[in-house]
Amino acid sequence: MSLLMEEPRVEPVERKTIEKVSIVVSKGSLEGIYPGLIMANGARMEGIDANLFFTFFGLDAIRKDRWEKIKVATVGNPGMHMPTLVGALPGISGFATWMMKKQMEKLDIPPIPEFIELVADSGAELYACKASVDMFGLTEEDFVPQVARILSVGEFYELAAGGEIIFT
Repeated sequence: MSLLMEEPRVEPVERKTIEKVSIVVSKGSLEGIYPGLIMANGARMEGIDANLFFTFFGLDAIRKDRWEKIKVATVGNPGMHMPTLVGALPGISGFATWMMKKQMEKLDIPPIPEFIELVADSGAELYACKASVDMFGLTEEDFVPQVARILSVGEFYELAAGGEIIFT
């Protein structure tokens, strides 16, 4: 017995143009901060509005006292492909950070302070998470001037409404 099946009809779907992205940066390591900055930069280059919301240790990327000292996380990082014990040895994080920065320099990827300035100058908005700011006892003066303001999560969701939210 043979069964003749009709070819399924697929109606063309109109692609929705992304007009806004909101990116949450929650990790304070090089490999936790750069993805958000790269995505925000890419969005702005495509004419897409971009918001960056820094929370928990991601705040290090926008703190005056830390944004120039961000390192690669070697302990417990499965992406490093090394035992945790090796990642904990003195100097390993510094060496991994040096290696990654050299690679990024070859690709013309700017250091975090320069990248923050670049995305802010391109029109991306940078925000600090109020709950994290309060938890760490920080104030507006602790942040680089590119930070637009400190927002609650609810305020961030209001800003993000109608766009895509990306967690890095």
